[in-house]
Amino acid sequence: MSDIGRTSAVALVGVQGSLVEVEAHLTSQLPAFSIIGLPDTSLGEARERVRSAAAMADCPLPARRITVNLTPASVPKRGSGFDLAIAMAVLAAAGTAPGADRRVVYVGELGLDGRVRPVPGIIPVVLAARAAGIDRVVLPVGNLAEARAVPDIALTAVDSLRAAAIDAGADLPAGFVDPVLPPPVPDDALPTLELADVVGNAIGVRAVVAAAAGGHHVLLLGPPGAGKTMLAERLPALLPDLDADAALEVAAVRSVAGHGERSWTLRPPWEAPHHSASAAALIGGGTGQLRPGAVSRATRGVLFLDEATEFPRAVLDALRQPLEAGRITVHRAGGSAEFPARCQLVVPFVAPDV
Repeated sequence: MSDIGRTSAVALVGVQGSLVEVEAHLTSQLPAFSIIGLPDTSLGEARERVRSAAAMADCPLPARRITVNLTPASVPKRGSGFDLAIAMAVLAAAGTAPGADRRVVYVGELGLDGRVRPVPGIIPVVLAARAAGIDRVVLPVGNLAEARAVPDIALTAVDSLRAAAIDAGADLPAGFVDPVLPPPVPDDALPTLELADVVGNAIGVRAVVAAAAGGHHVLLLGPPGAGKTMLAERLPALLPDLDADAALEVAAVRSVAGHGERSWTLRPPWEAPHHSASAAALIGGGTGQLRPGAVSRATRGVLFLDEATEFPRAVLDALRQPLEAGRITVHRAGGSAEFPARCQLVVPFVAPDV
């Protein structure tokens, strides 16, 4: 005797998401729990999280052999955001949650107490679900405010596995838990600096206005104290608000970078990395999950490199290709990811003595 349950999830590679079908197969063999389909280490550990969370939700997993397949198997799957989809697929196969099916995307990390924890990158996950024709996404309460930035898709927020199972038709009494909320993210927005504050320096003001109007990169030359940084910091205020598509692109990058509820913004972003930043910090990378660098976080906005002569030459050379193409593809041994990199570069430079 065997039963199969199916749900859907989304695998993120950079800011691009791919729909993943989660299949749970229950057979009458010795109890075991295995996950196949190219999971990483944190996803492989979902076995224990799902088992404990299901017990705490009063819907323990059946004492049978459970095989979970994540398909397509060729797509890498990383992170704990698959926990809820795996648990719901198993409960669907067991008949506990008959309403869970592959037309619903589930995303969220399970705690051992059964609560559903928020995960980073929720905006590109919801965008990928909408692009795949999914009508509804079930996600953690802590991600709801951030996910509302994506229009034209139904969102259901759950605080626990029990709530998700009840939503899928499980015959369980309602429970009340304290939802897990994301930690507060400090407001990184700079105060609005107006060009009207600048007295004199007509040539510099005209150059900044021309750069804002035409989307040009800027090289500011002058002696120390001439006002190069002051002019550069006032460039974002001259740029118009982002349109809907550009705002979603920026929000997707900021969501993957961990900005949480502050991912959504209509103002062009501003990034000013320190001159000690590495090439990976500037163009993106990392081990495991690839993260966007400063050039991607500044997309549709301004990348300001103060003390540019102090940056290593290799770091500055790495910017040439993404600035020309407007995108950056980061290659690592475990795969590659593509990020947007359409920004204005502003570089102040101390003019050499003549």
